[in-house]
Amino acid sequence: MRLAHISWKKAEKYFENNDTVIIATGSIESHGTHIALGTDTLIPDKILDMIEDDLDVMIAPTVPYGACDSLKEFPGTISLSEEGLYMIMKKIVGSLVNHGAKKFVFLNGHGGNISTLNKICLELDSINCLGTIVNWWLLAGELNPEWKGGHGGAEETSGVMAVNPDFVDFDAIEPMALKNVSDSLQQIAFSTVDFKGIKMSIPRNIKTFTNNGWIGPDHPSNASLDWGVEMLKVTSKFIVEYINEFKKIELDK
Repeated sequence: MRLAHISWKKAEKYFENNDTVIIATGSIESHGTHIALGTDTLIPDKILDMIEDDLDVMIAPTVPYGACDSLKEFPGTISLSEEGLYMIMKKIVGSLVNHGAKKFVFLNGHGGNISTLNKICLELDSINCLGTIVNWWLLAGELNPEWKGGHGGAEETSGVMAVNPDFVDFDAIEPMALKNVSDSLQQIAFSTVDFKGIKMSIPRNIKTFTNNGWIGPDHPSNASLDWGVEMLKVTSKFIVEYINEFKKIELDK
């Protein structure tokens, strides 16, 4: 059931008997030279399409923009910043709480949104509500370790292929070509360097260490449509099971 597709009277009836809402959150940002800027929004939206018929839960409109300041130098990237995303999510959630929602499932497609969603969940807990964050790409990697991947790598590229293969251009893939902080501090991931085998955090703008926009151990050239279809199918099935269990939680009156 889509909130945007029904009248206010039907919404009123839903909240008289139900208190759970799903809100997908994504981002518009660089994921390398080969896949769509909307990767972090396209995949959660695809998952919503896959789970909707198996859930009797209200689905609010997706929030397509996220906090991605570290990628803002790449053309096409739109960042709300953490502060901006927080303001928007607080207003959305507050409105839904006012109508009777008490349990929120945040289907998230972007790592930069996590800290903001954590803050929203803590605030929900303080008013006798509850939030849960489902980071689809991390969940997929837990369900099958072979699916674990980085930013714009084979995992995400396969996921986008499952949405629409036309959104991927394998001929446009460029080498990751990371620029290290120094000879002894090797860049290995977002905000992460390796020092004597130990991972340390040095947050930097992405263009400081790569002109590409993808980073991770899973090379995008290894992506496939079959991988994406199977990964989203398995992940979506688990999400349905989880949400059905989550909605059963009884909160104090």
